[in-house]
Amino acid sequence: MTVIRAEGLTLAYDDRNVVSELDLHIPPGRVTVVVGANACGKSTLLRALARLMRPEHGAVLLDGRAIHTLPTRQVARQVGILPQTPVAPEGISVLDLVGRGRSPHQTWWRQWSTADEQAVAEALAATGMTELAHRPVDELSGGQRQRAWIAMAVAQQTPVLLLDEPTTYLDLAHQVDVLDLVTDLNRRDGRTVVMVLHDLNQACRYADHLVVMRDGRIAAEGDPAAVVTAELVTEVFGLGCQVVPDPVTATPMVIPLSRHHPARTVTA
Repeated sequence: MTVIRAEGLTLAYDDRNVVSELDLHIPPGRVTVVVGANACGKSTLLRALARLMRPEHGAVLLDGRAIHTLPTRQVARQVGILPQTPVAPEGISVLDLVGRGRSPHQTWWRQWSTADEQAVAEALAATGMTELAHRPVDELSGGQRQRAWIAMAVAQQTPVLLLDEPTTYLDLAHQVDVLDLVTDLNRRDGRTVVMVLHDLNQACRYADHLVVMRDGRIAAEGDPAAVVTAELVTEVFGLGCQVVPDPVTATPMVIPLSRHHPARTVTA
């Protein structure tokens, strides 16, 4: 099983460190969710894990080897990424977009194959996009477009899948739909999934392993039930809250407080 981790990782834009001396081991075959306040380094960390950003210091290790020393095609066969706001070429169909996920498996002497056809068909089926395969991506709803992009990442057949805020711009129903889909892919195929999410309650529901970042460092990590406390939320997000068991999943549920809604006893 592919193992990805960061050791002493420092990431910077110009001369400004965004992530500082960070150590992180991603549990293989599990869903890891990264949360934190805006500009804490979440998306920057994900870019580094995908080899889209070169560290100032330290390294991202893929099966024990520095990811920046590995051939691009090898990395693309092991790590797939869905960026926060992907842009599809104008007029491209869902089928063609998903097919682009097979490019890491092709060479000048091995072009489109039966294995590619099967991988695309399976990705479309897994994401519920088979019926929309011949529709232009730019004619789809937001939720359908996100499913199409996830299908492309699934067709890539990487053991590690990185998703940067996959629920951005989606309404609540489509957010749950996409997160359920990602969980299904993890449970069915044993893919290692790393997601950046903004919604702390959704993170608690879907994460096997929660990573909480603050100012470019890890403030806490582990099982959400062991990590998420009112004190941690106040420290990391600057938000007073109560933390109670979610009545559906029993995972931590954060209830924000405000000047107009002061604290009172809450029962699950």
